Amino acid sequence: MKTPETSPWWDRARHAERRPLLLARNRTQAAIRDWLGAQDFIEVDPAALAISPGNEAHLHGFATDLIGNDGGSQRMYLHTSPEFAMKKLLAAGEERIFAFSHVWRNRERTALHHPEFTMLEWYRAGGDYRELFNDCAHYLRLAAEAAGAEMLQHRGITCDPFATPEVMSVAEAFDRFAGIDLLATCDGAETDAEALRAQARAQGIRVGDADGWSDMLSGILVEKVEPHLGHGRPLILDRYPAAEAALAVPAKDDPREAERFELYACGVELANGFGELTDPVEQRRRFQMEMQEKQRVYGETYPLDEDFLTALVQMPPASGCALGFDRLVMLATGAPRIDEVLWTPVA
Repeated sequence: MKTPETSPWWDRARHAERRPLLLARNRTQAAIRDWLGAQDFIEVDPAALAISPGNEAHLHGFATDLIGNDGGSQRMYLHTSPEFAMKKLLAAGEERIFAFSHVWRNRERTALHHPEFTMLEWYRAGGDYRELFNDCAHYLRLAAEAAGAEMLQHRGITCDPFATPEVMSVAEAFDRFAGIDLLATCDGAETDAEALRAQARAQGIRVGDADGWSDMLSGILVEKVEPHLGHGRPLILDRYPAAEAALAVPAKDDPREAERFELYACGVELANGFGELTDPVEQRRRFQMEMQEKQRVYGETYPLDEDFLTALVQMPPASGCALGFDRLVMLATGAPRIDEVLWTPVA
């Protein structure tokens, strides 16, 4: 006999169990919409079909074919983020925009990952990226209030959503939790894999002889750093190394770091924010490097969105952030899996 936990989500008894979480999800979304509206943000609705799903090496898109009236086909993708479309809107003249956007990522299904999920993404034209820290703090409070929760929780770890987030640089976190001087392995955006490998092994951290600098950074972050973040109070992991800038500008005071941060609560990554890069030449270079790495690791690449790169020329200075909305609801309701807070999970 099936138990409620193993029954399909559409089973009446199973749905009755999940329904309070789903209603908390709705209240959270409404509260965030109201708050952003009061801050003069405009809600937008980016198209899901895109020329490129994104150009990060380890993100995997869903592909489809767009069939024209003449029967000809064009390869398209479901976006992994509405970022390209929203930045085109900034180039078009919008200044404060947000979207609750369904996004799709292949090869991702765990307690914290789902192939289709909801991303809250928002942009502030002309805003310092640190303004996003306060936005994130507001979302944590709104979610807790909507769920009637005093604490966020996940796997026995709690976090006070009403506490001011702690801010810690990536370099500080690596020093504190892994005993590694990360910036000593960086020279601007250039990195020294052998120096990081030597430090990791000196700390008893297993790394492979063929692992690149970015591979080791990711592994150490997941194994040694992330489990400690956001315990008791939220944490902003700030100033990623410039080599991991993605779509962020370099830090003004240290070329080894970038204006990129992530929000953590209960050891869970919730958001990823940038002081946005508007240099199309540099952005193209980064995309091409990412696609070279994707080809090396996975044997495939994605096209570049040339319209996006062109739009960067007239995009104003801005800050932007993407937050995993389902994960936020998970932590506010104490749900053990992301599927529990999705109205209709993928079967």
